[in-house]
Amino acid sequence: MTATTQYSAFWFYAAQPSWFALTDEARDSARADFGNALENAGQVTLRGAYSLIGLRHDADFALWVHSDDVQALQALARSLRRTRLAPHVAQPHVLLGLVLPSQYVADHVPAFARGVPPRRFLSVYPFVKTHEWYLLPFEERRAMMATHGRMGQPWVETVLTNTVYSFGIADHEFVVAFESDDPVELVRMVEALRAAEARTYTDRDTPIFLGQRKPLAEVLADLG
Repeated sequence: MTATTQYSAFWFYAAQPSWFALTDEARDSARADFGNALENAGQVTLRGAYSLIGLRHDADFALWVHSDDVQALQALARSLRRTRLAPHVAQPHVLLGLVLPSQYVADHVPAFARGVPPRRFLSVYPFVKTHEWYLLPFEERRAMMATHGRMGQPWVETVLTNTVYSFGIADHEFVVAFESDDPVELVRMVEALRAAEARTYTDRDTPIFLGQRKPLAEVLADLG
């Protein structure tokens, strides 16, 4: 477990029609202004900027940021809202969570919190268990999660797992984020995990966002 609490946030943005009405010079200026705000993020770490162009209908790019201070995340969000890009992008989704010790696997820590370098592709979604799950005896739940973990072992080298907790601070209970250099690995792993008994206690695990990690300048250039 990390020495301090780590908050993790996924911010999704969608270009608005006004963006495409700007001149090339105005768009270049807006991109630079947004980039400068991120470079002066203070206590916030940018895990990655991701292009979702062509991969989602409701989001064009995403930022994955984390910090040990939730107020620092809000300060950065305020700074980004003051940039020249802000009037031309909507923010349709925010997924927030924090790193906590797992009830079921004591030494499980999200890859980003362990300092593991990010991979090229990110698949992230909110996750909610059914009420019935929490009424099961703890040992029964732990056994199912142990089986779930064993089923994921074939992908331990190709897929990074990042699960953060959101109870009481967001509409979802968890945020699940997988990272891989190959989307095929993501598909095969999640397909295999569908057979886990614990899956019967899933209430919601959508929307699912797939993004490609790129330098921020390239992500913003993808907006057009």
